[in-house]
Amino acid sequence: MDCEIVYSKRRTVSLKVKDGRVIVRAPLKMKKADIVKILEKHRDWIEKAVAREKASREKFEDLTEIQIKLIKKQARAYLTEKCEYYSKIMGLKYNKISITSAKTRFGSCSSKKNISFSYRIMLYPECAREYVVVHELAHLKEMNHSAAFYGIIEKYMPDYKERRKLLKTK
Repeated sequence: MDCEIVYSKRRTVSLKVKDGRVIVRAPLKMKKADIVKILEKHRDWIEKAVAREKASREKFEDLTEIQIKLIKKQARAYLTEKCEYYSKIMGLKYNKISITSAKTRFGSCSSKKNISFSYRIMLYPECAREYVVVHELAHLKEMNHSAAFYGIIEKYMPDYKERRKLLKTK
């Protein structure tokens, strides 16, 4: 397993998989033996995360520039329509929508009420795409991931947990 250890002023250890490598962020005084134990403890999660990232990367590597432009055009039309639909139901107003090429997040919502979506969400099932729309719209009320935030989502999409799982399978 390819692993990079980054020591910094922190209290906890974090594990991240990026480009097929495991990045461990650890407190300055943590012993390497303790880090190895943590890696062993989380081996299953690491292997799944590496496999998931590889599958996702391969899916998008095969797309040509023309295909990406077409998907972005479809994403703009589809996601604008879904935002209009759900924002009316939820009684929320957003400013504008943009389509990005973000690799690490499906969507984001700014404090200026601008919503961005990665075109990559279009390669997931419709029910997962709808979840991302409702998730980002919910940020117009709660700019965090608190219980109140998920309460908003659940009010309009009671099965959101199943939908969210679909985003972790590709």
